[in-house]
Amino acid sequence: MVSMDHPDAEPAPPRAVIATGTGRYGDPWHPFPATSARIAEALRSDGWDVTVDDDVDHALATLHGTDLLIVNAGDPWREGGAELGHRADPAADAGLRAAIARGIGLIAIHAALSSLRDHPAWREAIGGEWQPGLSWHPPIGDARVRIVDGDHPVAEGMPAIDVFDERYSELVVDDGVRVLAVHDVDGVAHPAVWVRERPTRAVVSSLGHDERAFDSPAHVALLQRAARWAARV
Repeated sequence: MVSMDHPDAEPAPPRAVIATGTGRYGDPWHPFPATSARIAEALRSDGWDVTVDDDVDHALATLHGTDLLIVNAGDPWREGGAELGHRADPAADAGLRAAIARGIGLIAIHAALSSLRDHPAWREAIGGEWQPGLSWHPPIGDARVRIVDGDHPVAEGMPAIDVFDERYSELVVDDGVRVLAVHDVDGVAHPAVWVRERPTRAVVSSLGHDERAFDSPAHVALLQRAARWAARV
């Protein structure tokens, strides 16, 4: 917002929070602090004010005034949380629900498809998940992710994303999402990037296993576009 006292002042940059996996939101496979740093770098170079919060519950509880929430975190039920029952921090759950209700933009990065399992509002908003026993991935390596909907602003004019990454396959993807990109395994196309507009704008990218995924200029460009679209910047 431009101040009436200083009409020529630059507007404040849009604000993003990256909720980064540590503690029960961490795991042995994903270097979340390192990849969150790369995500923050990509957004800051595109004009964002970015906070990286390595306490996921704190990040969710303090979203007031934030335009975009990026979740880059792991499965809190990985070591039996499902059997322990609902463990959502009340302030975190209330903060996430309130932010979604007011229209905050959301981006789910890679393992975020199995994260925030204590928060049904997250699963509803992103429109898909990694389902244990069904979802899987081939060995990490060089991959081409094909754009299948180049009419959407997030993917417009991008023919493909060449990336070194882990390709999540057999994800559960809800009806009503708009799939923008797929990857192919043994002749079968698997959704890799999709968007959803209700209850708020959300972008899901199954890409981003480690730092090497962010060495791809096309992947970084996709992330920057996703942030601007989700937050209506």
